[in-house]
Amino acid sequence: MPEETSTVLEDKSVGALVGSAVGDAIGGAVEGWTPEAIRERHGGWVTGIVGPWYDDWRNARPIAPYHKGDGHITDDTLMTHALVEVYDERRAHLDAYAIAESLVPKMLSGRRWVPELEADALLLQRVFLAEKWLVARLHYGHIDPREAGVGNIVNCGAAMYVAPVGIANAGDPAGAYAEAIDLAGAHQSSYGREAAGVFAAAVAAAMVPGATASSAVEQALALAKDGTRSAVEAIVDAADGVTDWEEAIPVLRKAVEPFDSVGPDYRDQSLDARRPSRTKAIEELPVALGFVLVSGGDVRQAVLGGTNYGRDADSIASMAGAITGALSGRAGVPADWATTVAEASKTDLEQPGRVMASVAKDLHQADAERWARRTAALDALA
Repeated sequence: MPEETSTVLEDKSVGALVGSAVGDAIGGAVEGWTPEAIRERHGGWVTGIVGPWYDDWRNARPIAPYHKGDGHITDDTLMTHALVEVYDERRAHLDAYAIAESLVPKMLSGRRWVPELEADALLLQRVFLAEKWLVARLHYGHIDPREAGVGNIVNCGAAMYVAPVGIANAGDPAGAYAEAIDLAGAHQSSYGREAAGVFAAAVAAAMVPGATASSAVEQALALAKDGTRSAVEAIVDAADGVTDWEEAIPVLRKAVEPFDSVGPDYRDQSLDARRPSRTKAIEELPVALGFVLVSGGDVRQAVLGGTNYGRDADSIASMAGAITGALSGRAGVPADWATTVAEASKTDLEQPGRVMASVAKDLHQADAERWARRTAALDALA
């Protein structure tokens, strides 16, 4: 049974990070495949936790050696929890230097349970090449953290783990956007960095009591720039009047396709894939926001939409789960999913949310003190 949450802040924080982890675990089982292939493999739409795509997952390519499915969280959640640990240790707003000085060492040392490897391992051993870039550039290359993301493939690698930034800046989407843009500079550039800022802003907006799916997306859209803004606008228009995630899948794909550099075949990317651009956007964030709208903020429906959309399904479902989890709180995340994922992954999914609620309170106090000092200085100057 989940523990009782003591405040609305803690309830929403736990909801966001449990919702994120559940979406990651369910979507991870079908990552990389098309909706048609997913239905063929599972005899219809995926409606909950399913097993691995291949029975012989240890050897089957391109999955090996990861045990995806069966409720196992992926690198999205592992990186999210590592960022929570950084917040817990620093008890301060983060920037690119915090990524270099605190997050990267966590990737290189301190073995942790990696469900997909079914072993204690370094976080570095699980993450994708775009995340290994952090170690290569910051630990070995000694690049200025504010510029280290330049040259990396432009993907959702930074956006996938910045939900804690939204919680740290609960109620302040602009602050969340600015903080995520700063710290993501160590990891990503162009629209990959922009997606991190917009996603963090959406979570911060969803943390507001009384927030709705529409209000969270609207506040995130108000901050978005360039191709990311255009992609989200197209998704918002396409999602208008659509209330069924099955119906939404082809609609959202068509809306985001002009902005997606990867191309129609997710496993055989176009020659322009993942290059910096002022006119493109990562696919995952706009589509996740689309499922937030289509679901009306319901965690189950948003996660299932993101999962059955396929392609980068774990990140889409995880982002959608984080925003809807923040909207609905812990009770909004299906208890059977949360329990199974926690047990299968041998991971406490709730504690990171409790930690971030505590961090958010400390940051609010520090922000208030800083603002009071500025107010006093401006009063004296006036």
